[in-house]
Amino acid sequence: MGDNLSDHVLLRMEHIHKRFPGVYALNDVSLELRAGEVHALLGENGAGKSTLIKVLGGIYSADEGEIYVDGKKVQINGVKDAQKNGVAIIHQELVLVPHMTVAENIFLGREFGSGILVDHKKMTEDAQALLDAHEMNVNANALIKDLTIAQQQMVEIVKAISYNSKILVMDEPTSSISDKEVAFLFKTMRGLTAKGVGIIYISHKMSELEEICDRVTIMRDGQYVGTEVVKETTKDDLIAMMVGRELTNYYTRDYLEPGEVILKCDHISDGKMVKDASFKVHKGEIVGFAGLVGAGRSEAMKCIFGLTQGYQGEVEIKGRKVHISNPVEAMKNGIALVPEDRKQEGLYKIQSVRYNSTIEILDQFMHGVSVDDKKEIEITQKYIDMMATKTPTQEQLIGNLSGGNQQKVMISRWLATHPDILILDEPTRGVDVGAKSEIYAIMNELVKQGMSIIMISSELPEIINMSDRVYIMAEGVVAGCLNHEEVTQEAIMQLAAN
Repeated sequence: MGDNLSDHVLLRMEHIHKRFPGVYALNDVSLELRAGEVHALLGENGAGKSTLIKVLGGIYSADEGEIYVDGKKVQINGVKDAQKNGVAIIHQELVLVPHMTVAENIFLGREFGSGILVDHKKMTEDAQALLDAHEMNVNANALIKDLTIAQQQMVEIVKAISYNSKILVMDEPTSSISDKEVAFLFKTMRGLTAKGVGIIYISHKMSELEEICDRVTIMRDGQYVGTEVVKETTKDDLIAMMVGRELTNYYTRDYLEPGEVILKCDHISDGKMVKDASFKVHKGEIVGFAGLVGAGRSEAMKCIFGLTQGYQGEVEIKGRKVHISNPVEAMKNGIALVPEDRKQEGLYKIQSVRYNSTIEILDQFMHGVSVDDKKEIEITQKYIDMMATKTPTQEQLIGNLSGGNQQKVMISRWLATHPDILILDEPTRGVDVGAKSEIYAIMNELVKQGMSIIMISSELPEIINMSDRVYIMAEGVVAGCLNHEEVTQEAIMQLAAN
């Protein structure tokens, strides 16, 4: 890091403005990227990071401002213009064609030859040469759908490089990959910066900044706040710049004496990922579940929530043996689950905030064919206020909200069912620091009121600072349990890498 940093400025975006109806998305934002640099772009959800990148990538046109590449003023009016100027964007949602090969994806739209005369052999050879040159252990003939998320990311990177891109934007590239895959991604990034490529890196994981980034530009409310050298600043300073105030209580937790055992699970297995999971949850506590990707944490919770048919083992709720075979039964037993992948498993993206807030409790305001609109509006507003969800109206499409506010609506939906046990799977993934601290404060408040929370998280600081007790899973088995006085990153990793 830093060794490759030159004085050569690859990209300058100066005084960029972008307005949408009723929203000033970018208000006088500037960004400079040097050759051989990894430059982080930091800001809460809604700060304008994505809009700025879309202007650079030709998806939006700026209303005002200039863009310079290699010191030359350029016009970027579309994606082709961005490519022509050496800009490539690897989006958080990868845009590969699943049923095509790696080679076909890399050269999509610029195949060798034409029609039925496409030279597949040459295309595959060239793709493999590119993959090998960057030490990516991927077969050019493999189908995209058979690759891991991390391998698909590598294909996106190679595709970008194949356009001779010198400005690479990576949006939340580590949100869905394991630590081992992150290490490989960082190695690949260092290889690219050594060749003079400049990388703009968007991430909510503050810990990654020190490891991979040279400089960081902070945005807030669509405006430029400042640019800092990573080695010369602190995490607290950066958070204060992002949220416009110091977050003194980032993690809010009152450790109270937990009540009686409310959930007891013995030897749960699903015949696949979960081999032997035994654990218990007391009333009014947060129980963390830690472990490496693929350890079976989410799968164990799916058994309890009735999403896995035919699981083995015993489940007791409030001392009563139950076998839950579907989510409706789980809800009747006072269990709610906020899933990890809210886009795939939770949100109705083309529906309103109100629809998404109340879909699980229709019986509270629907009577036959008549709907008590007033009651529905009341319930929705109660949770918007409680969660401090930022939305212009209840009618706003949920897809238009920031990630943190979408997550607040998801949690609201399940709180509206009045559960005794709330399962949160990666509750703050892709959520900015301000919204994270708000979610932590809400979790703390809920357990003080007697709710029990099971939290699955890959972020160890979150697990350590928010849990009364932590169960660690390794390869489908509960490997151990630590209480909050004895839990450390080292203790967790020793059990997780069992």
